[in-house]
Amino acid sequence: MTYYISAFYHFTRLENLENIKSDLENKAEELNVRGLLVLGNEGINTTCSSPSKENLELFKQWISSYFKAPKIAFKDSECDRPPFRRYKVKIRDEIVTAGLPDVMPPEGKNHHLSPTEWNKVLKEENDYVMIDTRNWYEYNIGTFKGALNPNIEKFTDFPEYIEKQGIKKDKKMLIFCTGGIRCEKGILELQKQGYDEVYQLEGGILNYLAEYPNDQYDGECFVFDHRVSVDQKLGASTRYTLCPHCGQPADTEIECKRCDFHEKICVTCTQEEIKQDTCSKNCAHQWRLHPGRKGARQLLPFELENLSEKFGDQAEVKEIRVTRTKVTRLNPKGQAETVIDPIKK
Repeated sequence: MTYYISAFYHFTRLENLENIKSDLENKAEELNVRGLLVLGNEGINTTCSSPSKENLELFKQWISSYFKAPKIAFKDSECDRPPFRRYKVKIRDEIVTAGLPDVMPPEGKNHHLSPTEWNKVLKEENDYVMIDTRNWYEYNIGTFKGALNPNIEKFTDFPEYIEKQGIKKDKKMLIFCTGGIRCEKGILELQKQGYDEVYQLEGGILNYLAEYPNDQYDGECFVFDHRVSVDQKLGASTRYTLCPHCGQPADTEIECKRCDFHEKICVTCTQEEIKQDTCSKNCAHQWRLHPGRKGARQLLPFELENLSEKFGDQAEVKEIRVTRTKVTRLNPKGQAETVIDPIKK
């Protein structure tokens, strides 16, 4: 099955966020759209998907009309597995965490470079500093050739990183991120610090790869959904999964000593004895309690949902035993929920 995906954001002053949240959730349910949308007084930031291209287009049209934003830039892609299992709207102080909740980017362009203009600078100029504004694990998966790695844990650390670099104020600086939204705020902080020659990649890496795959960008691009990352053609990664122990991108293959399941874990977890030998938090816990004892692998909630979607009532597994008194079962919507087992209560 093909899933159609769109990532977009829009800065605009909003009120009555709970009402907006309800409207978004109702429309998403009506059109069978799943995803994560961050909602704040400063606007929206989201990636969403649907198995119906038509429904996703209808949702995008509704978004543009609802927020009176005909110029939203939608960054579209496709994959063969569901990138989201739910539709969630989260209300936060900022739609991208920059530590600047009261700062609103100006309308129109603020030193944006189109992918073509960006490519021209990279290929024809050499007197500039290019900085990846993303987190360290995003940089490790892929980045532009010659980009500096701030090695930060979160974007709020970026301004301090810049302050410590001693970059001359008149130096030409290029910044980029996944879809463009972090740079919309990041550039304001840099301009506040006195950097006048700062330029941001319009639409981010996703927009660039749509036009220039296998050019000036090396590796893959991390995305915040179950695809983990996308390749040069914006296809879902076949290399990376999410580490079952910590949730970081993982590409190191292991065979679980407890259940013999083949899994991928991240480099960090390969350095921890219990984690390097196990395929999940449950197997790690059981292996720690009973070293050397084999046992069956515990299904994950989304795997229970997948079995139900594939086999319906004929699925062999109906629930997952989580603890002595808790089980994970499917609700009427086919979603996995952990509940108290009334028999064991």
